[in-house]
Amino acid sequence: MFILSVAATSRMTAPSGAIVVAKSGGTYTTITEAVDSLSATTTSTQIIFIEEGTYNEQVYIPSLVGELIIYGQTKDTSDYASNLVIVTNDIGLSSVDDDDETATLRNYAENSKIYNINVANTHGKGEQALALSAYATNQGYYACQFTGYQDTVLAEIGNQIYAKCLIEGAVDFIFGQHATAWFDDCDIRVLSSSVGTITANGRSSSSDVSFYVINKSKIAAADDNSVSSGSYYLGRPWSEYARVVFQYTSMTDVINSAGWEEWSSSDPRISDVYFEEYDNTGEGASGTRASFAKKLTSPIEITTILGSNYKDWVDTDYLS
Repeated sequence: MFILSVAATSRMTAPSGAIVVAKSGGTYTTITEAVDSLSATTTSTQIIFIEEGTYNEQVYIPSLVGELIIYGQTKDTSDYASNLVIVTNDIGLSSVDDDDETATLRNYAENSKIYNINVANTHGKGEQALALSAYATNQGYYACQFTGYQDTVLAEIGNQIYAKCLIEGAVDFIFGQHATAWFDDCDIRVLSSSVGTITANGRSSSSDVSFYVINKSKIAAADDNSVSSGSYYLGRPWSEYARVVFQYTSMTDVINSAGWEEWSSSDPRISDVYFEEYDNTGEGASGTRASFAKKLTSPIEITTILGSNYKDWVDTDYLS
């Protein structure tokens, strides 16, 4: 398995054997062409390296047998701020059949790792418009940016990890139904809005494994956005069995003192929710929380979410 360490200061050249995507001089000029060239049957690790540029395309990664690694060119592998690759599109739900089909990046590949890529859906407010649709297990996203407005990141199926990423939006912008997802040392940024929600977990039943944990992360207004105090909530229940924990996370005053809210006044969906917090800090972590939310007496461990063998597929260099 070929993984470049997070300790590296830059990733400006492709590793040996990688498929190179570049505006000029690469193996392919689009990411879609590179993905289409992958073998669906090999058990060997396949690598795509994307050179600097803005790629206006919708990328669909199908199910593969072997591991897939996608590297974006960057001046600093440890942080998303120096990423040089942007993948962007402008698709809203009104022009396709379902929300998955709006996503700029649709990843259906198990055992895939994506590094230092900025993924954007620029459609804006008014309807669902995803940056990422993650539909398989053992997926890792490292030092990436995911930006949108409504439903930015769909964590839908399987074990997933988001480490040292920026995730930005306004409405239900981390959502999904069946995934167990660990968000580690992420910058969660909210946009100007009269009211907003970060998570909308749709766990389908009391036996469904879905569980989101946001660990050691930071919640604040996005750059150049004026966000009123108390205008955002940590989450609301897409289903009555929603399960979300925020722990060791700093929160500015953009978070309402109630912390969590009902799905709607006419359809609250709070009878079986699991909305918990542990040792959060900042102005947004104080106040009287909603009656259906609780405080944990101990933190959730990563093994509870991703299993005891998570180190077999997670790049632990990116964990806080």
